[in-house]
Amino acid sequence: MFSVIIPAYNEEEIIPKTAKVIDEILSSESIDHELIFVNDGSKDSTWEKISEQSKLIPSVKGIGFSRNFGKESAIFAGIAEAKGDCCAVIDCDLQHPPEKLVEMYRLWEQGYEIVEGVKKSRGRESSFHKLAAKSFYGIMSSAVGFDMSRASDFKLLDRKAINVLLNMNEKNAFFRALSSWIGFKSTEVEYEVREREAGTSKWSTRALFKYALTNITSFTSAPMQVVTILGLIVFVVGLGASIEALVQFFRHNAQDGFTTVIILQCFTGSFIMFALGIIGFYISKIYEEVKGRPKYIIDKTTED
Repeated sequence: MFSVIIPAYNEEEIIPKTAKVIDEILSSESIDHELIFVNDGSKDSTWEKISEQSKLIPSVKGIGFSRNFGKESAIFAGIAEAKGDCCAVIDCDLQHPPEKLVEMYRLWEQGYEIVEGVKKSRGRESSFHKLAAKSFYGIMSSAVGFDMSRASDFKLLDRKAINVLLNMNEKNAFFRALSSWIGFKSTEVEYEVREREAGTSKWSTRALFKYALTNITSFTSAPMQVVTILGLIVFVVGLGASIEALVQFFRHNAQDGFTTVIILQCFTGSFIMFALGIIGFYISKIYEEVKGRPKYIIDKTTED
C-alpha cells in the first residue's frame, strides 16, 4: 500500500478537490493507496470537509489535532499512522503536482528508498523572500553536508526510512532535513511549483521566520559559532584601541579617552547581550526536549 500524507491548516476550500484529484490519479494507475489528511488545529471547517471526503472516498482518512502544533508535527503524525509500505508527503494546496506521486512510486518499485521532490524553480516570490530562503538553505546545507537549496517536504519514503524517523525522539524535528540526513538509496524527481488552486498562503513573514529559526537551532549549532566570531571581532577592535592608546601615551599626546571607552563599552555590551540571547534560545530548546512533551495530541480521527 502507498500512503500519502497531506497536512492541512485552514484549507476548507481545497480539501474536496485535493482528495478527488489525488485519489483519481493513483486509482487510474491501479496503485493501492490511502490518503491521510492531518488537520493541524484549523479554525475553519477543514475537519468537516475531511470527514465528508472520508465518507465519499474510501481511501481518505483523517486525523485531527487538539490544537495547532505546526506542519512538522502534522507530517510526523501522518507517517506514524501510515500503514503503507511507503509513504509520500504532499502539500494540501496542490502546489506540489500530484501526478508526480506516480513517478515517485514507480521509482520506489525499482528499489529506491527515498525519492526527493526537488524544485526546478521557487515559483512567484518576492526578492526578500528569495534572499531569506537562500540564506536559510545555505545554513542548513552547511549543517547537513549536502545541498538543500531546492529541497522540499514533497518526497517519498520507504517503510525502512519511516521507521528510522519515528524512532527519533527529537521534539523539534525538521522533517525536510532529517529525511535526507538518514541516508538510504535515494533519487530525485524535479517539479515546477504551481500556484495555489484555492485560498491563500497561511505562512506569514513572522511564521516563516519562527519556522526557520526553530529548524536551524534544532539541526545545527551554527548560530552558537556567531558568538565566537563576534568575540574575535571585539578582541581585534579592543586590541587596536589599546595599541592606539599606548602610541598616544608614549607620544605624550594622550586624549581623555572618554569617547573610546564609551564606544567599547557599548559595543562589548551589545555583543554580550546578543550572545546571551543565542545561548538562552538554545537552553530553551533543551528545556523543551527535557520535558518530554509529545510532538502533537490527536483529538479525533475519521475512524472513531
